[in-house]
Amino acid sequence: MLILTADEVRKSLPMNEAIQAMKQAYASLSDRRAVAPLRTRLPIPNSDALSLFMPAYVHAADNQALAVKAVSLFPTNPARGLAYIQAAVLVFDPQTGRAAALLEGSSLTAIRTGAAGGAAVDLLSRADSRIAAIFGAGAQGRTQLEAACTARKIETVYIFDPDMHKAGAFAEEMKGKGPIPREFRKAIGNRIYGCDDCLAACPWNKFASESREQKLAAREENRAPSLSELAGLDDAAFRARFSKSPIKRSGRERFIRNVLIAMGNSGSPSLVPDVLARLNDESSLVRGAAVWAASQLMNKDEFAALKKEKSSSETDETVSAEWDAA
Repeated sequence: MLILTADEVRKSLPMNEAIQAMKQAYASLSDRRAVAPLRTRLPIPNSDALSLFMPAYVHAADNQALAVKAVSLFPTNPARGLAYIQAAVLVFDPQTGRAAALLEGSSLTAIRTGAAGGAAVDLLSRADSRIAAIFGAGAQGRTQLEAACTARKIETVYIFDPDMHKAGAFAEEMKGKGPIPREFRKAIGNRIYGCDDCLAACPWNKFASESREQKLAAREENRAPSLSELAGLDDAAFRARFSKSPIKRSGRERFIRNVLIAMGNSGSPSLVPDVLARLNDESSLVRGAAVWAASQLMNKDEFAALKKEKSSSETDETVSAEWDAA
């Protein structure tokens, strides 16, 4: 049986594909090709909690699906350092009933809810929509914003939440998640993360001394690493290398995106093989940055041949747009 963790669910279901899947799901429900009974509620009085069970079956002309989702709502979980919503999805073979896969459900629920909003934006909003408002700075607010930005070229976002700290953390986390606008890429130069100079105005530092705190010391492997080395980091290597650092919070795909922009600005054709390797990356954000980097490092004829070979097989719209613009 296939088992997918939250990270694996997110990697397997890009938002643009999730939005299309939600459109198909709504169409199936509308024309009665989907059966989705009312969910069963199971109160858990000792924990003031509730579990919900939601089966569904789709019998479309070209596909079938059979699954059940179990969602538990435990109000005391946040105090324990756990998510309020816990969920899992069990997928069955619709021909035999055999259990085929177990998916982490909270991430899938967040993606599904965001994709539902994205489908609505795509079908109902103006084509020139540029401003979005998100109510709620939780997990589903994040996927709602991702979906809105997938369906439209959103430039400004307003976040509404009763907790100002949560709203600020949401804004800090979500900014800069998509492709870096083309007009800013050259100005970035070789910068990957952070800044060249950091200045702080302190009220009293007369007796300040160099810190001996090891957590603040530079790690030897991160002293002027090569772009080639950084571009080759997979998710596990990225997490291990930048464990307990702010860089880890940015996520591997945004970090590699920035590395590729730096590569494109390096003027070094020797980096072309490393850039080309990222054209096959599982992340569309990384692939798009690799297209731009390749266009900057390869000569015109070489890049034209590469574009002819690779662009027609690309399935992600944002990456295809990079090929078209290069």
